[in-house]
Amino acid sequence: MNTPKKPPYLTGHFTPVVDEVTATELTVEGTLPPELSGRLLRNGHNPKPGVTPTHWFKGSGMVHGIQLRAGRAEWYRNRWVKTPALDGAPYMTERGPDLTASAAGTHVIEHAGRLLALCEANLPFELTRELDTVGAYDFEGKLRTAMTAHPKEDPLTGELHFFASSPLPPFLTHYVADASGTIVHSAEVPDATGALKHDFAITRNHVVFVEGNVTFDPTDHSGIPYGWNDEHPARIGVMPRGADGAARIRWFSIEPGNMLHVSNAYEDERGRIVLEGPTVDREGFRLSWNWWIGAPGRGSEPVSHSYTRRWVVDLATGSVDERIVDDLPVEFPSLNEAYLGAENRYQYAVAFPDQQGFGSYGIVKYDRVTGARRIRRVGDARMPSEALFVPAAGSTGEDEGYLLTVVSDLKQDASQLLVLDAAGLDTVATVHLPHRVAAGLHGSWIADADADAGTDTGIGTDIGADRG
Repeated sequence: MNTPKKPPYLTGHFTPVVDEVTATELTVEGTLPPELSGRLLRNGHNPKPGVTPTHWFKGSGMVHGIQLRAGRAEWYRNRWVKTPALDGAPYMTERGPDLTASAAGTHVIEHAGRLLALCEANLPFELTRELDTVGAYDFEGKLRTAMTAHPKEDPLTGELHFFASSPLPPFLTHYVADASGTIVHSAEVPDATGALKHDFAITRNHVVFVEGNVTFDPTDHSGIPYGWNDEHPARIGVMPRGADGAARIRWFSIEPGNMLHVSNAYEDERGRIVLEGPTVDREGFRLSWNWWIGAPGRGSEPVSHSYTRRWVVDLATGSVDERIVDDLPVEFPSLNEAYLGAENRYQYAVAFPDQQGFGSYGIVKYDRVTGARRIRRVGDARMPSEALFVPAAGSTGEDEGYLLTVVSDLKQDASQLLVLDAAGLDTVATVHLPHRVAAGLHGSWIADADADAGTDTGIGTDIGADRG
């Protein structure tokens, strides 16, 4: 009897972790900078043993955490986000969608002291500091829709901007939670459509949405009913921030394509909106989608033809200039979050092999002023995660800090946390983890509010790993 071949999202770097582990006093090579006092958290789709989801994005979420303090890697732990979906509860019920039946496997953030695991079709799930699941969180009853997995925290105000996207009306709802975590604004955005909106951007004065060519497709049977639609016009929506912003949104036509993740957006000296992020064309989406569902005719990687694109939207003339600024396949862009919504010089991303599998993984750094590109390859059969920037103590320069990335190493069947110097991409320190971490999606660095605070983490001090 032939054994069914596993889909690509359950093999190689994406092979799920089979158990929950707690380990303390991890081995460190090099020297961890003392300002790295906090937790690196990563989330990704990690179905339980014996479960084969119909789509990569439907795999149950598992959050991995690494606590750094005083030059030590104090602990590592990983926990499934225990939502109803983890035990097989369906998303669609007789009463409609169950917003608590979430994979909760796309992102994990902290806002106003709450740790939230996110998946864009559902409510967020609150976690404890030790990554145990508290339950679905609806912002004290003010969130009655799903929530994007990519909220944006304004570095100046502390406000959290997020949205709900739906294939049915209302297609798009914009929310703002203040720095204390209270939703203070929500508005349905007129003229939006059912196009997939996975990510968005904020600038100092605007909220920017992107509607590409991927729209609701009821004929799709992967469990995520979307597909490429040549008939749908791609466009950018620019909405002023403020109470009446939704009523003043303007939509601008752009070339066909689809963008999953935003690198950044800002207003330039002429008041134009500059937006950047990796995008795919029709063929790139086909190759990527077939990888995500395990269908024939797929690329060798989860993203294909994914190249950084720049749009410059002139609000005065109504024109849009757009161009591909680099031909390197990349995804999971990041930056120094202090520059979110403002003009930034440096951006980072994960570099991928091309769709034929040529090339290797690495962390790429872009200098937007000089156009230079630097790539730090991580080695054969090694794949890095999204690189998160942490500023150095007393830093004044944009790239004075560190990049944190978790590497999946297939040859060693292991993972390490790499701490790289963000300026030159050299290794500062390596933290060895107790097992291989499946290649995931997104995460956050959560700095300790007070490096000298008590160390009661809810985790024992015995050295070693406690499985189960």
